[in-house]
Amino acid sequence: MTLKLAIWDMDGTIVDSRDVIQTAMVRSFEKLGLSPPAYDDTRKTIGLGLREACQILAPDYHDIDALAATYKESFVERRSEPGFKEPLYDGAVETLQRLSDQGWLIAMATGKSHQGIRAIFEMHPLAHYFDTIWCADDGPGKPHPFMCEEAMKAVGAEPHQSLIIGDAVHDITMGLNAGIHTLGVSWGFGTADELASVGAHEVHHDYASLGASLDAFAERL
Repeated sequence: MTLKLAIWDMDGTIVDSRDVIQTAMVRSFEKLGLSPPAYDDTRKTIGLGLREACQILAPDYHDIDALAATYKESFVERRSEPGFKEPLYDGAVETLQRLSDQGWLIAMATGKSHQGIRAIFEMHPLAHYFDTIWCADDGPGKPHPFMCEEAMKAVGAEPHQSLIIGDAVHDITMGLNAGIHTLGVSWGFGTADELASVGAHEVHHDYASLGASLDAFAERL
């Protein structure tokens, strides 16, 4: 049987985390007396490891580790507030289920920590879809190809059998660095033009179009 591996980003691709990430970032800066970043600045760091993102957003701050720790605290606070929701994008679960039914191998490559992944799985029962999970805690972060390469190794897939689905330029660049097919999605943190400008093989605007592309990839294999 021909293997086919779909490597998924999480934030901005499967789960709509725009509110919680920006709110936590603003609060963390304010707690430390810093001028908070605009959403447009925050979104461009999504996919990177937290410490690297903080360094980009506060390049002159003297204690990046404290900023990262304060962000984590603010993130947990926001998630703990009454009525908080971190919704899945329409079509995400249906697409994961269809891929599973069709015999795809499914991996995750995310800038989240393992703790952040567990929090998502507590809110949304998605864990059973993933054959292997790689995150910022495990090694070099995006755009280094480490997570894609380890995902392929874990399930025995080759680059020509693998693709990545992500909403950020860092996802696309990671996939290109790993030598795999790259599918950008425009409903998250990156714009369609940004994804195309870094070399995404395709850019999709809804899950229906993405699903057709996944079918075409499987057919080519």
